[in-house]
Amino acid sequence: MMISVKRILRSGWEKFSRDRSSTGAALVVMTVVLFVVSSLFLLQGMSTFLVERLEGGVDVSAYFKDTVSEEEIFEVRSQLLSLQEVKEAEYISREEALRRFVDAYRGQEEILAPLEAIGRNPLYAHLNVKARDPKQYDQIAEFLAGEAFASAIASIDFYDRAPLIERLSLITSGIRGGVLAVSAILSIIAVLVAFNTIRLTIYNSKEEIEIMRLVGASSWFIRGPFLVQGALVGATASFLTLLFLLAIGFFGSKPLYSFSGFDVFAFLLGHFFSLLLLCLAAGIGLGVLSAAIAIRRYLRV
Repeated sequence: MMISVKRILRSGWEKFSRDRSSTGAALVVMTVVLFVVSSLFLLQGMSTFLVERLEGGVDVSAYFKDTVSEEEIFEVRSQLLSLQEVKEAEYISREEALRRFVDAYRGQEEILAPLEAIGRNPLYAHLNVKARDPKQYDQIAEFLAGEAFASAIASIDFYDRAPLIERLSLITSGIRGGVLAVSAILSIIAVLVAFNTIRLTIYNSKEEIEIMRLVGASSWFIRGPFLVQGALVGATASFLTLLFLLAIGFFGSKPLYSFSGFDVFAFLLGHFFSLLLLCLAAGIGLGVLSAAIAIRRYLRV
């Protein structure tokens, strides 16, 4: 048994290393296929980052009356954080609100001049509330608009931002749906291309297969070397794909980061082992499965 396994492994390695034309073609196609698969992983990570960034830029603010103490505001904040819909609630004091306003409009005297004319801080202390899902902001706004907080809260800006939040929800849903659809289509195409390439590789050896079958070689002994060859093609293509991805990420990270804030190279390094396992599983799986299916027709003599 061990002798047969060793022969199969040796024969598979010889097919991989010596049959350079068919192996080279299969390797190129498999690398392209795995590059597409791993690019989908990267696209998924990028879309998640962009969606989170869009969602992070939206919040609901509750502005408190001047007569409300910080202790009362923190009590409201505590009640908000107890809600399942609330991700975070940041307290902004009147002084901090004024500092941020001045920093935001520094150099624009037409906006800052009225503050100096008033002679006091006209801004309210407030809570910036972020929801776990943009669709939950209306529930948070209803909670803040309840009678329990009527005497403390001066205004809630949700109703001004509602159209923006609704539009954001549609955009993020569209991004997720689009990425999922593209991933499904490209994955199907990748599998079909890999299968047909492996099948053409085996077609070049059909006479050898038929002769081995006629002289009494077992189906396993005939099939084994092609399965090993497919696995080697998949494994080699996996490492080549990762090298290409890292090179692209290294040289293309800065332009993309300046455009979107997404660091491709850092993402690849942070998910290196996940990508490696994905490529190995997809490459070896496709290589072995395609070889197993393609060789079946030539085993019937």
